[in-house]
Amino acid sequence: MLTCPAPAKLNLFLHVVGRRPDGYHLLQTLFRFIDLHDTLHFELRDDGEVHRSNSVEGVPEEHDLCVRAARLLQAETGCKQGVDIAIEKRIPMGGGLGGGSSDAATTLIALNRLWSLGLSRERLMQLGLQLGADVPVFVFGENAFAEGVGEALQAYSLPEAWYVVLFPPVQVPTAQIFSHPELTRDSVSITIRALSNQQLRNDLQFVACKLYPEVVRHIDWLSNYGKAMMTGSGACVFAEFGSRSQAEAVLRQLPEGMRGVIAQGLKKHPLHDWV
Repeated sequence: MLTCPAPAKLNLFLHVVGRRPDGYHLLQTLFRFIDLHDTLHFELRDDGEVHRSNSVEGVPEEHDLCVRAARLLQAETGCKQGVDIAIEKRIPMGGGLGGGSSDAATTLIALNRLWSLGLSRERLMQLGLQLGADVPVFVFGENAFAEGVGEALQAYSLPEAWYVVLFPPVQVPTAQIFSHPELTRDSVSITIRALSNQQLRNDLQFVACKLYPEVVRHIDWLSNYGKAMMTGSGACVFAEFGSRSQAEAVLRQLPEGMRGVIAQGLKKHPLHDWV
């Protein structure tokens, strides 16, 4: 049995700077890993079968990114070994925290080791991109400035920080946000050197707030204590604090009916050195 974490991410900003001819949006964003994580358990099988050994509400096994990641690795390498995968979900689904993508990346990294495949980080990132635009950054394993559809990555050093992360009781479909006619698609590109001088925002937040009043409610409440922003395409929102005690003081004020956690920013992915 191999047990591995799959950490969540925050988008510390997210700008939509254009659109490709195939319809994919061109982004600039800053990914930060946090210590909120799912836990995956991998049990080797010698019959070549890949199965998820527990149910995940709303995700059929055949659609599960972990199962798809394992089968993609088999197809890529001709590996005859199989695996049973059990997933302990802590990262909310449909929240913009990258849980499914992170689970897929942890599966690629863990099975590369468990099956003794020896694939490079670059190859695992290429395979990850076939599963979703956010998968490569989790294989990359460092906080990163990202461009393109999110796959062109540069490592970016971030200071120690703590976050209050709130979980509005809605799931926001990413496709709904990106297809909305009022989405800003022409933000001016910035350089990695200019990040610290910019007024950073999440271009997807306006549309999510228009469609989901609960996102607005959570941002408005958290804005009383710091700069509150949505992560990804929503629905989760966060604010950054300089110490755990500051974050704890805010979370203690959380109104009844709201859910949230304190998360510490990570320097790198817990499995960074596995590849």
